[in-house]
Amino acid sequence: MNKGMNKVRLSLVCMYCFLVLIALVSAFPFIWMVLAATNKSVDIVRGRFFFGLNLLENWNTLLSGYPMAVSFLNSLRNAAAGTILSLFVCSLAGYGFQVYRDKAKDRLMAVLLLSMMVPFASVMIPLFRMFSQAKLLNTTMGIILPSVATAFLIFFFRQNSAGFPMEIVQAARVDGLSEFGIYLRIYVPVMAATFAAAAIIQFMGAWNNYLWPLIVLLKKEAQTLPIMLVSITSGYTTDYGILMLAVTISTLPTVILFFTQQRHFVSGILGSVK
Repeated sequence: MNKGMNKVRLSLVCMYCFLVLIALVSAFPFIWMVLAATNKSVDIVRGRFFFGLNLLENWNTLLSGYPMAVSFLNSLRNAAAGTILSLFVCSLAGYGFQVYRDKAKDRLMAVLLLSMMVPFASVMIPLFRMFSQAKLLNTTMGIILPSVATAFLIFFFRQNSAGFPMEIVQAARVDGLSEFGIYLRIYVPVMAATFAAAAIIQFMGAWNNYLWPLIVLLKKEAQTLPIMLVSITSGYTTDYGILMLAVTISTLPTVILFFTQQRHFVSGILGSVK
């Protein structure tokens, strides 16, 4: 009995040691980025892996030389607006695909999934011409509209909706609740974990989006954080202290969002494969 308990304890110790090692390896880039933000560029190139005393100087140089605040607010506005609108459209589509299923909708779903194989570069020029004619350049709507309805999120909501109890829908219809009322008052609260997971996925994608904003945003005051980060490295020499500080700041919103919604994210992801 003791031998069996010792084996179990030893296996648990080995498992936790392995998990701690993997966690350290995974967190190493973020830790190094934070440490580098406090050092001079020369120290970073030399491989210094300790806290420095140059954080305040890097901060002042970043704010005085680059539109950090404006770019941050632009990215936050675009990502938040795009995420909210995308959640509404994709969840409504996923709900419709699951609740009102027939052969025609299954074929349409297959076409949507096939559209995921089309690279963005192949539709980039037609999209730019379309948005230019619609006078949507340098606007928030011009950035978020191409990603409002994504095949992945529609499929994600449809798969999660497979476990949604249809008895509730039928009972609500009997009570006289409208279809949109069923979606808003019943579907959304029940699928809160799925919405949280989809929000994290969509927000991170919109926050890190670089290519389409680079094409659509022609004015400097409308640029987003990824575009500003590239501008830091576009000179003859790169100040890695300023760059690491800017990258750290740009990473914080996604990190905060993920850790605050981590449980809902895991529940939403697991629900999509049940």
